[in-house]
Amino acid sequence: MDAQAYGSKNDRNQSEFQHDLPRLLDRAGQRAGLDRSEWQIQRTGDEQLAVRPQDGSEPRLVDDYVRHLAAELRHHNAQRVPEARMRLRAVIHQGLVELAENGFAGSAVVATARLLTARPLYDALVAHPDADLALLLSDDVYRSVVAGGHTTLTTEDFTQVTVRVKEYEASAWLRVPTLGTTAAGASEEPGTAGTGKPAAPVPGEPAADRPRPAAAGTAGAGITHEYRAHQVNVTNVAGSVDARGAVFGFGSAGG
Repeated sequence: MDAQAYGSKNDRNQSEFQHDLPRLLDRAGQRAGLDRSEWQIQRTGDEQLAVRPQDGSEPRLVDDYVRHLAAELRHHNAQRVPEARMRLRAVIHQGLVELAENGFAGSAVVATARLLTARPLYDALVAHPDADLALLLSDDVYRSVVAGGHTTLTTEDFTQVTVRVKEYEASAWLRVPTLGTTAAGASEEPGTAGTGKPAAPVPGEPAADRPRPAAAGTAGAGITHEYRAHQVNVTNVAGSVDARGAVFGFGSAGG
């Protein structure tokens, strides 16, 4: 995890960033049901490298944690002037890590650091100025968690990019979670071009090129605002319900 444009901030803003960042990350973890106090964390100014055991909750990290972090950032930035916004680049990778005397060691740590400085991550935040977070998954994480069908995300929510940083070169998968779309607008230079498909219209796309709602009364008709009280069903649940990761929909047999 790293903050965008941290070096351009003055001393006071940098201090506030370092104060706010761990609190935002902790709150996102709590809301996702993940206890960050159990993680090994290496802190460096505006950056955090967190190592956690593989315990089967990886889908929750990729899905719930990132979603709650995006929400925390949105709430945080809504109360600040544009110059004080916190925008983050996030990377999730997996592999063996060794605890060394000055932090963490291992090829997985090096790969994570290279992914965090990948050009497509920077380009995604530039291309989407309203976004507060850009996420990059390593190919291993993407294939085992997202492509494996263990989250509410789909493969079309990500854009494939090639990361080349120093001696490191690998495929990775990019997403701008706050927009609910793929990272259209990421660098199209050789080695960083995306191959995924946007899940929603790209900002600036001509309206004529966007899908239009089907006419009423036809198959796949669009949304209607007609009130249909006789078609409403209500289900009452007694007690608490753990709905983390759940998706709720409202509708009727008649559309």
